[in-house]
Amino acid sequence: MTETALTVHQTARPHGFPTPGHFAFVESALPVPGPGTALVENLYWSVDPYHREMMDADFALHAPLEGRTLGRVVDSRDPALREGEIVLHRLGWRTHAVVTPEQTRVIPRFDGAPLSAHLSILGGTGLTAYVGLTRIAELREGQDLFVSAAAGGVGTATGRLARLMGAGRLVGSTGSAAKAAHLTGQVGYDEVFDHRSGPSAELLARAAPDGIDLYMDNVGGEQLEAAISSLRPYGRIVRIGTISQYNSTGTPYALRNLPDIVEKSLRMEGFLVSDYRDVQDELYAFVVPHLQSGRIGLDETVVDGFGGIVDAFLGMLRGENQGKIIVRAAGAAGAAGAGA
Repeated sequence: MTETALTVHQTARPHGFPTPGHFAFVESALPVPGPGTALVENLYWSVDPYHREMMDADFALHAPLEGRTLGRVVDSRDPALREGEIVLHRLGWRTHAVVTPEQTRVIPRFDGAPLSAHLSILGGTGLTAYVGLTRIAELREGQDLFVSAAAGGVGTATGRLARLMGAGRLVGSTGSAAKAAHLTGQVGYDEVFDHRSGPSAELLARAAPDGIDLYMDNVGGEQLEAAISSLRPYGRIVRIGTISQYNSTGTPYALRNLPDIVEKSLRMEGFLVSDYRDVQDELYAFVVPHLQSGRIGLDETVVDGFGGIVDAFLGMLRGENQGKIIVRAAGAAGAAGAGA
């Protein structure tokens, strides 16, 4: 273990797309845990679209950023946190963190499930997809589903889980032909269109000519409007994110077909996955056997080295990732093991 720690601070509020200049790596002495706490050496970091929203006001400037992280307890002053355990916590964007038992969750180890899965299909990403499908959309067998940003972390998890749950026609949108091929060839989507290739309403109408029952919305804007038009009566919209507008400096997209929500008796609902932590064990029970059998694959883009965390975040905002983007510490796999 090194004798110094690195943290990433936000140095300014972005106007439009953030740049590396909005961040700084800050070196400090290795933190020392006090009574009731433990020092965690972080191994895997999650960078997520919601971080861009938090940059506008929620993240304090010139202070460590936060985010979901997996780390190993290396020095403990509390019996509830045993040295050597792998824990999940939210003091991310730093190489080391001092945590309390209340700030952590010990990660169960499953044969055939690498640690990174606890930040993708078994973590907040997979839980978002699972809650959206089961609690909010209430997906029923045979129902047709449209997912925007389908090649992202939540989009790939949604596709894989919806297919296992018996969804009917599964349609997605993405930003490249290569991503579309992965989604149809590996994830289980029936049809995927490049949202950059034309008006979303026309593209979705061609991909789902008979309409859709459910829409999992990761982007908002034009694609949300297209989905409202394509939804059948009593359809449901699950609002997860609005990534199409996070870096916008202009007027937000104005939906022109809101009356359809009333006229077709549609339901639109958003949620915070943090309100559904009690569903975590249910997610494990559903997903882990399929991971172990190989029926579910991992859709992850892994960036090696903590020094690449800012570039990984900016690349995710540009859509350069396929599946969940995860930053991995040097030697993380060997230090913690791939699965147990």
